[in-house]
Amino acid sequence: MPLINMKCDELIPERGKHIYVHDPENPVVPACNIKTIPGDMTERGCAFAGARGVIGGPIKDIICMVHAPVGCAWYTWGTRRNLSDLHAWALPGRLSNVAFNRRYCVVTDMQERDVVFGGAKKLQASCLEAFRLFPEVRGMIIFTTCTTGLIGDDVKAVARQVEKEVGKPVFTSESPGCSGVSQSKGHHDFNIQFYQQVNALRARRPELKMQDEEKTPYDICLIGEYNMDWDLAAIRPLFERIGVRIAAVFSGNERIENLIKMLDVKLNVVHCQRSAEYIAKMIQDGFETPFIRVSLYGIGQTCDALRQTAAFFGLQERAEQVIAEETARVEKALAFYRSRLAGKRIAVYVGGPRVWHWIRLLEELDMEVVAGACTFAHEDDYQKINDKLKGQVLIIDSPNEFEIEEMLDTLKPDLFLTGMKEKYLGRKMGIPTVNSHSYEKGPYEGFAGMVNFARDIYQGIYAPAWRFQHGLPASREEAPPCA
Repeated sequence: MPLINMKCDELIPERGKHIYVHDPENPVVPACNIKTIPGDMTERGCAFAGARGVIGGPIKDIICMVHAPVGCAWYTWGTRRNLSDLHAWALPGRLSNVAFNRRYCVVTDMQERDVVFGGAKKLQASCLEAFRLFPEVRGMIIFTTCTTGLIGDDVKAVARQVEKEVGKPVFTSESPGCSGVSQSKGHHDFNIQFYQQVNALRARRPELKMQDEEKTPYDICLIGEYNMDWDLAAIRPLFERIGVRIAAVFSGNERIENLIKMLDVKLNVVHCQRSAEYIAKMIQDGFETPFIRVSLYGIGQTCDALRQTAAFFGLQERAEQVIAEETARVEKALAFYRSRLAGKRIAVYVGGPRVWHWIRLLEELDMEVVAGACTFAHEDDYQKINDKLKGQVLIIDSPNEFEIEEMLDTLKPDLFLTGMKEKYLGRKMGIPTVNSHSYEKGPYEGFAGMVNFARDIYQGIYAPAWRFQHGLPASREEAPPCA
C-alpha cells in the first residue's frame, strides 16, 4: 500500500492515513482537510489567519479591523511581504509611499468585561475612531476571531451603522479561528461573504459598478494573486503586452473600488486554485463570467497561462511574440543555474497548491523533488500533485514537526523549500532552505521571477557557510563561480 506510517508517529498511528509514497501505477489521495488528530502538534494556521492574513490583508486602501483581544491582531502584523508594493498611491490632499495596510494594524482590544457584556458598542466606537484617524482609507473589513465569534456580537449590524455614518463601504468577514480545521476554511468563508456583500453593495449603490465608458473588450480579473514580494510587477506587464487589461486583482495590492468592479470583467484568470477558485465559481454562476485555471510559476506554466488567456480573446499571435521575447531574455541565466542545480534533490513544504505549482518549475531546472508536504491541501490538490509526479515521492498531509524532521533526516535533500517557522529546523540539520512562504528575494512568478527563484536556490545550496559544517555533502563542498 502506498500509505505508510512514519517512525515518529508510533503513538498516533492514525497519521498513517495522511502520509504516502507516490506510486505512479497506484496513486492515492491521503486523508486531508479534516480535524487535526488529538496529540498531533500540527503546523496549521487557523481560519481567521486564512481570511485576514491571506485574502483580506493584501487589499491596500482599507482598514482591517480585527475585533478581538490584541493577540490575534498581532499575529497579522508585518508577518508577510505580500501586502502591497511601495509605489505611491494618490489620494486627495495626500501622497503616501507605503500603502495603508502595510503600515498599520487596527484592533478593538477586547477585554474580559467586553466579553461578559458584549463588544458591539466597543467595535462601533473603534470603527468610527479608525475612520477619523485615517480619513484617506476607502473602506473597512471587520474580522471576527474565536472570542468575538463565540460571544455572538452582531458585527453586520455594526458594519451597516458605521457605513451609514462614514459613507464608505464596510464589509465583514466572520471566520473565527475555531470555525474550521485550518486556514483553508478562512479562504472559503471570505470568498463567499465578500461576494455576497459586494453584490449587496452594488445593488444599493449602482454608481460603484464599472461604467460603460470604463470597460474594454479585454478586461480580466486575476483571482488568487496576492502580490507576494511584488509578484504583480513581474506578471502585470506580461498580460498587458499580450493585449489584455487587468481590471482587478483578488486581492494583492488592490484598491477596494476595483474589487467592487471585479464582477464586470470578461474573464477571470485563477492562479491560487485553493484559496480563491470559490469566488470565480460564484461569479460564473451569478454573472456567467467564465474562468480559466493557470499557474504563473516557471517558464512552461507561464507560457501556458498567457496562451490560454490570449486564446479567449483571439490574441494568440501577440502572446507568441511575448513568449518568444521573454524566453530568449532569460534563457542564458537559466542555463547557468540549470548547469549548477541539475540533479539536486528538493523537499517542498507549503500551504497547498505550490507543491504542484513548483514540481514542473523544479523539473525545468533539472532538479528532483523527493518529498512534498501541504498544510491545508484538499483532495483535488493531491490529485494534481500525483498527476505531475513521475517517480516515488514522499507526500505528507498537514505534517507535524517530528514528521518534517524525520523526512529531512531520512531523505537528506540538498535544499528544503519551506516557510518562515520550519526553515530553522532545516538549517539546524545542515540543510539549506529557501523561503517558499513569502520568498527570499522575489518576485518568483513569470519569466524574470523564474530567474530569481533559481538564483535563490543556487545561493542557498552553495552558500559559503556550509563549508564549516562537519560531514558536508559532496554536492556542496565547492561553490561554482557565480553568474
